[in-house]
Amino acid sequence: MQSLNIGDLTVKLPIVQGGMGVAVSLSGLASAVANEGGIGVISAAGIGMTEPDYMKNFHAANKRALRKEIRKAKSMTNGVLGVNIMMALTDHEELIKVAIEEKIDVIFMGAGLPLKIPFIISEAGLNGHHTKLVPKVSSAKAASLIFRHWESKYNIVPDAVVVEGPMAGGHLGFKRENLDGNMVPLHELVEQTVMIIRPFERKYGRNIPVIAGGGLYTGKDIYEIMQAGASAVKIGTRFVTTHECDASQQYKESYLNADKEDIVIINSPVGLPGRVVKNQFVQQIMNGEAKPFKCPWKCLSSCDFRTAPFCIAKALFSSARGNMEEGFAFAGSNAYKATEINHVSDVINDLVTGFNRESLLRQISAIRPIHTDIQQRMAV
Repeated sequence: MQSLNIGDLTVKLPIVQGGMGVAVSLSGLASAVANEGGIGVISAAGIGMTEPDYMKNFHAANKRALRKEIRKAKSMTNGVLGVNIMMALTDHEELIKVAIEEKIDVIFMGAGLPLKIPFIISEAGLNGHHTKLVPKVSSAKAASLIFRHWESKYNIVPDAVVVEGPMAGGHLGFKRENLDGNMVPLHELVEQTVMIIRPFERKYGRNIPVIAGGGLYTGKDIYEIMQAGASAVKIGTRFVTTHECDASQQYKESYLNADKEDIVIINSPVGLPGRVVKNQFVQQIMNGEAKPFKCPWKCLSSCDFRTAPFCIAKALFSSARGNMEEGFAFAGSNAYKATEINHVSDVINDLVTGFNRESLLRQISAIRPIHTDIQQRMAV
């Protein structure tokens, strides 16, 4: 595996740990991945729910908790750290400012188009920062829109881009009908995005990595998607069933106990489809049962709590803390393949070993026809 370069930031391994909320990937998981040479990512979604006063001061609790987790992670690693911030969060601008103030290495921005982010950063007097800004998209079209807008309005472009396919876990940037049967393969999305980015690379005279995510589970998967043009991969599901993951044991065991048919798509109050591990709570909401709740802070701009059948933040936080009766686990399409809880170091080693094995096999396969042709020529 070659290292990943995002501008002047060098990452030993081209592996980005997916930012998983609520309270699934915090400083524990992020620092462990960073220590192994990848990018460890803290999820900012609902992070303030870990604070005792979150019900009354949700946005203040979010900023406070994010600072705490970044500082805690930095105290446990000298590796590369990132924060995942959803544009759908009503306080995403403030969270981005906090992350930059804390000198986080990378900010990943998804669940919406981060069109105004350079302006927000400039208005806050944070120009000159070294944090890398990386949008997450589900299509080359979305990537093109962001790059063209940033260039025309701010004379800059993102430092990298994540393209996430339809087999990812959590909220998905696809219509429900595009997740049943006729899914666009991730390699096609990567190839299309690479083509969109190339003119910007030439114009700005630097490499702009395309990072692929969604359904990647093995070293072989990593090798194959890199052959399609990806410079790195984003993987979340594999890291859930690790000792270092910040989620509860019950959350992790939902993966271990899942069969393939238990990985299902639901409609989220966010307004996007989401991939989850089916349990009793999920079955109830799929049956149309409502889970009445009061919303004191409106954490998501796209959620109408007056009509939402359940509170997504509460459900995810409950499961992350072990109360699976009142929540569920987000999961990628291959979550059912998990059979045991390992250390992050074991997962990284397995991914790297699998990648190297596949690379060697491909090299051998390429040599064999040449060797056979030489033998045939010599025989003649």
